Amino acid sequence: MTRKHQPRSGSIAFYPKKRVKAEKPTMRAFKHEGESVKPLNFYGYKAGMTHVMGTNQHQKSPTFGQKVVAPVTLIECPPIKVVGFRAYGSEPYGDFAISEEWAKELPKEISRTIVGKSQKQKKEEKGEKKEGSVDNKKTGLEKIKESLASNDVKEIRLIGCLQPGLTGIGKKKPEIAEIFLDGKPEKQLEFAQQFLGKEILAKDVFNSNEFLDICAISIGKGFCGVVKRAGVKTDGRKAKKERIVGSISPWHPPTVMFTVARAGQLGYQKRTEFNKKLLKIDSDFSINPKSGFKHYGLIKNNYMIVEGSVAGPVKRCIEMRKGIRPKPLEKYAITEVDFIASRA
Repeated sequence: MTRKHQPRSGSIAFYPKKRVKAEKPTMRAFKHEGESVKPLNFYGYKAGMTHVMGTNQHQKSPTFGQKVVAPVTLIECPPIKVVGFRAYGSEPYGDFAISEEWAKELPKEISRTIVGKSQKQKKEEKGEKKEGSVDNKKTGLEKIKESLASNDVKEIRLIGCLQPGLTGIGKKKPEIAEIFLDGKPEKQLEFAQQFLGKEILAKDVFNSNEFLDICAISIGKGFCGVVKRAGVKTDGRKAKKERIVGSISPWHPPTVMFTVARAGQLGYQKRTEFNKKLLKIDSDFSINPKSGFKHYGLIKNNYMIVEGSVAGPVKRCIEMRKGIRPKPLEKYAITEVDFIASRA
C-alpha cells in the first residue's frame, strides 16, 4: 500500500486574507477581441437566487433532450450613465492617466460620491478672470487629441455612474466605475464622445448563452479561528487545546512562517469566478415574488440570470466582464429557459 503522506493540513489560498478597502470590485485584465469598439464590463446588484428549468441541448450529456433544473443567481442591472471618459498612457511601471473629459450635465446624485468643484474652478467656468490674464489652458479633450496624435494614448476608458436609485434597495450614493472598451484608441475616442451623457445597458455588453467572469466582495464573517478560516483538521487535543494548529514554528529558524494557518479576518474579500454561464438577459418582471426577493425587494430594471452562485450578500455591487479563459466543458447546455421559479 502507498504511504499516506500529509505534511500539512489547511489551505493557504488567497493569502493574505485582509478586508478590502472598497466595497466596489474592480477588474484590470480584459480580453480584446477585435477592432470594433464595444464595452467589455458592466455592473449590477445581486438580487438573490432561484432555479430555472430548461431543455438540455448538450449532445454528449446523459440527460440530452430532457428537462433539467439549474440553480441561478439574479443580478439586477440598471443602466449606467456615462459621465466622462479618461485617456491612459503606458510606461514601464504601469499605466497613467493623461487627461479626462466630463459631461456638462452630471446626475444629481453624483455629488454624494464626488466632491464639488472649488471656488476658483467655478469662477473660471463663469468667465470671471483677472484683467490682462491670457487663457492658454487646454481642455481635457484637446489634451487627449494631442496625445492621440503623438501615439501616447494606450486606451480610453469610460467613466460610468451607477444608478442604484433606480432599484428598490434604498441606496442613494452611486458608485463611480471605469468601463473598458475594445478596439483601437482612435475609435474608442469616437465611441466615448458619442455616448458621453448617455446610458449603457447590459444588452449592449453581453449576449445570452455566453460565459462571464464575475468579481464580487464576499460576505464578511469577522475574526475566525484556524479551523473555520483555513480548514485545519481537529484530531485530538494539541497542547491542552483542540481547535488550534499543532505547531506554529520550529526553534530554528525562530520565526513564524507565512504558510502557517493563523486566526484572523474571514470574508469581506474580493473574489473572482471564471466562466459563469449567462443564461438570459431579460426585463420580464413576472419573476418577482409577490413579497419581493428576500432582503432585496422587487426587480425594476433589466436583469441577468447567471448559472450557479455568486459571491457576496444581496444588494452588493457585482462586476461582470466577458470571459478571458477558454470555455469549459458543460454538464448541460440550456439554450432556452422554459420556467423560472418566482416563489420566494
